[in-house]
Amino acid sequence: MPANDTLGVTPVVLLPGLLCDQDVWLDFIGRHGAGRQHLVADYGHADSLSAMAQGVLDRAPWPRFAVAGHSMGGRVALEMLRLAPQRLAGLALLDTGIHALRPGEAGEKEKAGRYQLLQLAETQGMRAMARAWVQGMIHARFLGTGLEDQVVQMLERKTPDIFKAQIQALLGRRDPTDLLGGIRVPTLVACGEEDQWSPWAQHQHIASLIPGAVLEAYPEAGHMAPMETPENVSGSLARWLDRVDQAEA
Repeated sequence: MPANDTLGVTPVVLLPGLLCDQDVWLDFIGRHGAGRQHLVADYGHADSLSAMAQGVLDRAPWPRFAVAGHSMGGRVALEMLRLAPQRLAGLALLDTGIHALRPGEAGEKEKAGRYQLLQLAETQGMRAMARAWVQGMIHARFLGTGLEDQVVQMLERKTPDIFKAQIQALLGRRDPTDLLGGIRVPTLVACGEEDQWSPWAQHQHIASLIPGAVLEAYPEAGHMAPMETPENVSGSLARWLDRVDQAEA
C-alpha cells in the first residue's frame, strides 16, 4: 500500500541542519509541496540527536514517510532510522556526515571552534556569530550577496540557548555506520562540490556503504547547497521521491 492513500504519494519530512529552519527547503516546497504532504521539523531545545529524532517521529502524523536531512538533519534522519526503521520509506542525506566526535586533538579542536562561536553568539548576538560562521558555509561566489543575508537572517532567528543545545547534540553524536549496510529504501546522498564542512569524499564514502544509494554533487555550491543551488537540489529530491513512490506502490 502507498504510504499516503489520500494523495497516492509518499509524505516527506524535511530536517534542517544546525540553527536552520524552513528556509533551507523553500524552493522544494514551492515546487513540490502542493502535491505532497510534508513536514519541516523544529527541534526546539532538544540537546541530543536521539531526542531530536524522537520528537520528529512523535510529530509526524503518518505511519510511513520519506525523510530528507540537511547537515545535522542528516544525522537526525539516521537516528530516526535507528529508532523506527519501519516508518522510513526513503532517506536523503545532504551535506552531512557520519563520524562521531574524533578522539584527541581533532575532537578538541572541533569543540573549541563550536564553543568559540557560541561565546560570540552569547556576547555579541546571533547576527554577529552568523556573519562570522557563514563565511565557510557558502561558496565564495555568494559572499556579499542576498543569499548570504538570507542565511544570516535564518540563523539569527534562533537563540544562543538553542545553539548551545544543538552544539551539545552534535558533540555527543555517535557513528551510525552500523546502520548503513542494512538500508533497503531508496537513498540519495548528495552535497555541494565545494562543501568545506562535509566534503565530497565524505559523501562518496557514505554512499559506498548504502546498497543502491544514488550519489550526486552540485557544482559551485558549498555546505548550504539547498539554498545555493535550489533548482538542482529540488530536482534531486523530486527524482528520489519518485523512486520512493515506486517502491511504496
